[in-house]
Amino acid sequence: MPLITLTSDIGQLDFVVGAIKGQLLQINPQISIVDISHQLSPFNYPQAAYVCRNAIKNFPAGTLHLVMVNLFEQKPTHLLLARHNDYYIGCADNGLLTMILEELPQKVIALPLDKSIVKNVLYCTQVFARAFHALLNGKNIDTIGEAISNIQVKNAMRPMQGNNWIEGQIILIDNFENVIVNITRNDFETQRRGRSFKIIFKRDETIERISETYADVADGEKLAIFNSAGYLEIAINK
Repeated sequence: MPLITLTSDIGQLDFVVGAIKGQLLQINPQISIVDISHQLSPFNYPQAAYVCRNAIKNFPAGTLHLVMVNLFEQKPTHLLLARHNDYYIGCADNGLLTMILEELPQKVIALPLDKSIVKNVLYCTQVFARAFHALLNGKNIDTIGEAISNIQVKNAMRPMQGNNWIEGQIILIDNFENVIVNITRNDFETQRRGRSFKIIFKRDETIERISETYADVADGEKLAIFNSAGYLEIAINK
């Protein structure tokens, strides 16, 4: 069964997400659509990249990933379709693609937009849907769109480092109000080099150990933990 994931910053207060799914189902009523999130903060590229990157890597090869985030940062003339590590991503040419992948895509083409048609979310969905339909019918990605030599590039937000410190930035506050920081376990251990440490945050509060679970501290106590994506979380138990 064909599998498409859908991620957006649209929210779910109106009809748009449902209409996008309807457009996709028109290409093949048998496809399975998996929602990643529709509550991404508008214009927050680091947050969108974090969510997309850590969801996408858990899907099987051949999955089609549609990322409808900040489609109209600039007046678009085309959309992007990329193949990378046996999966496909459709998104705007706004730099988010390279932030998700943390590198250039292995293959990318432009999907031209008709100059005579008003550019809105549903028209862009139709363009992506036609491209996905071609892929699902066995067409090579090179035959679906146009070659493109330059795409917008944005770099993933990385923590700053010195000899004896590392400074991270908040990229997401989740549903439990856990604060997710752009420091990975690998970043942390590489910089720490076995040394003792203090995590300093918010009015000089400190944490001096990494917990394995939230229950390692009493209810209402603060803790630091590496989440399932390997990123540092600052949290309060319950």
